[in-house]
Amino acid sequence: MSNPTQHTPIFDVAITGGGLAGLSLAIQLAKKGYSVILFEKETYPFHKVCGEYISMESWDFLRSLGVDLDALNVSHINRLTISAPNGNLLEHRLPLGGFGISRYLLDDTLVQIAKANGVIVKENTKITDIVFTNDIFIIEDGENSYTAKVACGSFGKRSNLDVKWKRPFAIAAKNNTNNYVGIKYHVVVDLPADIISLHNFYDGYCGISKIEKGMYCLCYLTTAKNLKKSNGNIKAMEQNILSQNPHLKKIFSSVDMLYDAPLTISQISFAKKSQVADHILFIGDAAGMITPLCGNGMSMALHGSKLAFEQVTAFLQNNISREEMEQRYVQEWNVNFNKRLQMGRMIQYLFGNKTVTNIFIAIMKPFPKLVNFLIKQTHGKAF
Repeated sequence: MSNPTQHTPIFDVAITGGGLAGLSLAIQLAKKGYSVILFEKETYPFHKVCGEYISMESWDFLRSLGVDLDALNVSHINRLTISAPNGNLLEHRLPLGGFGISRYLLDDTLVQIAKANGVIVKENTKITDIVFTNDIFIIEDGENSYTAKVACGSFGKRSNLDVKWKRPFAIAAKNNTNNYVGIKYHVVVDLPADIISLHNFYDGYCGISKIEKGMYCLCYLTTAKNLKKSNGNIKAMEQNILSQNPHLKKIFSSVDMLYDAPLTISQISFAKKSQVADHILFIGDAAGMITPLCGNGMSMALHGSKLAFEQVTAFLQNNISREEMEQRYVQEWNVNFNKRLQMGRMIQYLFGNKTVTNIFIAIMKPFPKLVNFLIKQTHGKAF
């Protein structure tokens, strides 16, 4: 590890990962006058595997950051359809509703706001290590070292650092909670603009909803074994497994794909994660992931950044100790999200089995209040 020179500035906060959680935390801190450096391994703008649906609980928060959602012409979504693998369809009005926006547009909007507020953004920079010593963090990118009073990890679902630090979820044996594959397209399709649809198939489900500029996000999650059954061929899997659901068969036969090839991500884990390790505060998917079927991961990332912001600022103002900052953040994170994650895992189980899913949809259709209850268990209030 190289040694930072005495002329290297000590930032108040260093954030590794420039997704929703990292960028929104950086903006909040910069607006309060703190020095912030943010590292992102990609170059903005770029696409990410994501369902690109945000519940309305995040609307006011995003506007407070400076995101003009009306000007971005986001879609407004207030209806939900869920289909079982046999095609049986449940239709329901969402109690809170949401909106659709691509990560390509939203992340790029946030990074411009961050830069305008003084955040130093290091793009195309992959962090290789973060070490806490003498009450200061040293952040390494392989060539340079940076120092900061507080370090936050916002590096997504799984990163090189997770493996290097041997975080339990990253080194666990593959099982039914940690070996999923995510695949995403942007498409043009003739579907209602105010509906988010979740279509189930054997060992997976596919979501589709409108984003901006007439585009739809089509994103699905399935087990690695489904892809293996198809000899690693995504198109074959879509034809032979996903299209057993008649709704998905119709969609895949009629959509106009806007990508030459889909975006993919593997080894997705929904196992429990720690929110703090070696004094680093984890935010976003690095802290814990809700199953995409619940459609609220983006709101959790945004809300989690606010929880981190509150404790980090209290620490930087010398109102609490580092230990208190860490303890309070973990406590607040679990109070707000732990029940959601538990409910998400339960719902994921119900939709992972073809027979169980068919029965569950049939049972739920006559009971809209029960559907409302389950939706509310995976969503929160405006923050």
